[in-house]
Amino acid sequence: MDDQTRARRAACTRFVNGDGLVPPAALLATISPDSEPDVYGDGGVVTELEQYLAALLGKPAAVFLPSGTMAQGATLRVHADRRGSRTVLWHPACHLENNEGQAHSRLHQLTGRPVGQLDRLITLADLEAVAEPVAAVLLELPQRNLGGQLPDWADLGAQLDWARERGVAVHLDGARLWEASAGYDREPAQIAALFDTVYVSFYKGIGALPGCCVAGSEADVAQVREWRQRLGGTLFGLWPAAASALALLGERLAEMPARLRHAKAIAAALAAVAGVRVVPDPPQTPMMHLLFEVEAERFSANAQRLAEQDGIWTWAKPYPTGDPKVVRCELSVGRATCRLEPAVIADTLAALVT
Repeated sequence: MDDQTRARRAACTRFVNGDGLVPPAALLATISPDSEPDVYGDGGVVTELEQYLAALLGKPAAVFLPSGTMAQGATLRVHADRRGSRTVLWHPACHLENNEGQAHSRLHQLTGRPVGQLDRLITLADLEAVAEPVAAVLLELPQRNLGGQLPDWADLGAQLDWARERGVAVHLDGARLWEASAGYDREPAQIAALFDTVYVSFYKGIGALPGCCVAGSEADVAQVREWRQRLGGTLFGLWPAAASALALLGERLAEMPARLRHAKAIAAALAAVAGVRVVPDPPQTPMMHLLFEVEAERFSANAQRLAEQDGIWTWAKPYPTGDPKVVRCELSVGRATCRLEPAVIADTLAALVT
């Protein structure tokens, strides 16, 4: 994003996506002045967050890390080292496959094997087609690149049974577990109970400073903690990010059911808008993808006009699709989204395709 676009966004007073533009001072204010600092990840609010998160997910232990790239690669390596295979099965849109510079391969000597197809969720049949020895299966709930879709609960259980019957570890990419909890109408611990290890993010959905946790058995978490140190993640003080997460996690998690209701209301309002399609429809979690029947250049020009004339920020630019006359955007329903009536959002999005 260039400086002109940043200035245009900063001048807006309403935001369609997520929590909107949160100023640094507001983020810093999420750190309690009474926070007790850690020393190299030990003690203080870091330990407090780890204990809180382990209890929330119903796991014996949890460890705080500064990034998901570090957390998930280390966790999968722990599973691979224990099982004598380097192969991890995951969806073709998996974050480790597409967004982490192949860190899993170059740092941990893991072989990622995409299963299934890019445009749908993994199925049991996809797993059954794999013959080679496997260390772990990674499942992302919800599947971000499919608009926040969730597998049927029974189908999810069948996939995890397939893995366990073969001694294969099951790991949850739960960057948006909080949204999945609303979608399944189940507590996070009920979802986490299906998996050996669970990764959760604190800035996605929760809106805290960057940071994450991995929860699982005492043995697995202890090894991930050692990998945190080897990978340079055990900073002298991790407490600011941990304090921010601890302050926001409970209240933001409690908002997820209302956010899901708002997402469904937005989708319903968009049913009457020509040229805008919701994926999936209705939304299964407090997020969705939107397909706009408009060229990317026209979309960006319309978005700029809305920002300058109406003070409402949508997106700087859309994602391309296979069709040059159709573009895609991701709508994550956050606090800023919930401040706008569904009809207002529908009118705003309609203006993007004029």
